[in-house]
Amino acid sequence: MELGISTFVETSPDIHTGEVMSHDQRLREVVEEIVLADQVGLDVYGVGEHHRTDFSASAPAVLLAAAAAQTKRIRLTSAVTVLSSDDPVRVFQDFATLDGISNGRAEIMAGRGSFIESFPLFGYDLNDYEELFEEKLELLLAIRASEKVSWRGGHRPAFHNLGVYPRPVQDPLPVWIASGGTPQSVIRAGTLGLPLALAIIGGSPANFAPLVQLYKKAAVQAGYDPKQLPIASHSHGFLADSNEQAAELFFPSTQERMNVLGRERGWGPYTRASFDAARGFEGALYVGSPETVARKIIFLRKHVGITRFLMHVPLGTMPHEQVMRAIELLGTEVAPIVRKEIADWED
Repeated sequence: MELGISTFVETSPDIHTGEVMSHDQRLREVVEEIVLADQVGLDVYGVGEHHRTDFSASAPAVLLAAAAAQTKRIRLTSAVTVLSSDDPVRVFQDFATLDGISNGRAEIMAGRGSFIESFPLFGYDLNDYEELFEEKLELLLAIRASEKVSWRGGHRPAFHNLGVYPRPVQDPLPVWIASGGTPQSVIRAGTLGLPLALAIIGGSPANFAPLVQLYKKAAVQAGYDPKQLPIASHSHGFLADSNEQAAELFFPSTQERMNVLGRERGWGPYTRASFDAARGFEGALYVGSPETVARKIIFLRKHVGITRFLMHVPLGTMPHEQVMRAIELLGTEVAPIVRKEIADWED
């Protein structure tokens, strides 16, 4: 069972002071967070791609490369790369470069993205949303499979028998499919034999178990062994010494960000009652003491089949020292509980 952190490198206004952190300061903080995650024994750190003022990481591979030179073991992944609006050649080159710098620790988590700012920015039509992803994923996998590629599609200039460099240390370079939980996306991942990452940020995580089974069924039908295919979850969370402390520290920025997104997307207001319900044992918020969060992760493994858990922290802007403490607790206290119990259970 792998455990790690994901972040969108947010620079939203501080809920207490109203101050807005500069992009450069937050980027430097995230490098420190990745280094700490490596030091405390976490397995993976993911950075999400966004193209708006309240997020700093429009180029995750660059940020991850800055941390790669200062870390030894932790895997470094996008979370996600918005492949639909990107160039698969450049995506492969960026992450192959990261793979070289990190000596084989890079991954690509490819998704369509729940934010749409990158489409007009790079000149794509949202009407082509589905077609763009399918075509660009096909090209990315072709580049991964062969040093020289010939390509002709509907949304990128054709090329013939051209090499794409550098080649990565890992062969193949890991490519995951990130999904918000639609049957079509999990079937696509299974059919292609690619690892699956599920964004579990609402409702009951147990409801994702049928999707995992659908993914495994698709993999079997395509000739793949599902036991060889990792399955990750990405959920909001926060750790402190007690459940009460964790909730009090995490709720203000969570409410602010959820209400910002809610106004953009037509959701209802996010309340403390919503927050408390979600941090219950069967809810999708992993907020609490190390023991509480560990038990929820173990439940997720046993009842959904997740083999990698990514805690998304912070949500909104939080003090850097609080985020660092949460990362420390995940590595030093949660991870040993989870790994031991799952190892004993699986034995």
